[in-house]
Amino acid sequence: MLQKTFLAAIIIVVTGSVSTAGTISNGTWSPNNCGIEPELPVIKQDSVETYNQSIKTINEWQKKANDHISCVINEANADNAIIARTATEQQNKFRAAAEKIKLATDAAKATLDKQ
Repeated sequence: MLQKTFLAAIIIVVTGSVSTAGTISNGTWSPNNCGIEPELPVIKQDSVETYNQSIKTINEWQKKANDHISCVINEANADNAIIARTATEQQNKFRAAAEKIKLATDAAKATLDKQ
């Protein structure tokens, strides 16, 4: 339960406070800075001329699609790095707090055992 709450808190912090991060909504991640995915072109076969124009359109689409997916991958990798860093920082903070409480509890127990 603690792990689920912890993970949910991290996701909320990361998605709410980082301007370069994507968005998680209803279990789906979406990039914020990659624009709209290019629309798949139609291959026309009315004539050689329309076919050749379709091939040019496909080549343009392929470049835009490659740029788009590169952006998506880069943003996802950046988000993953932010999430991992934030999770590690929070985990280290929790461990330090738990160790502090353990030391205080052990010291109190030792004091009470002497009485």
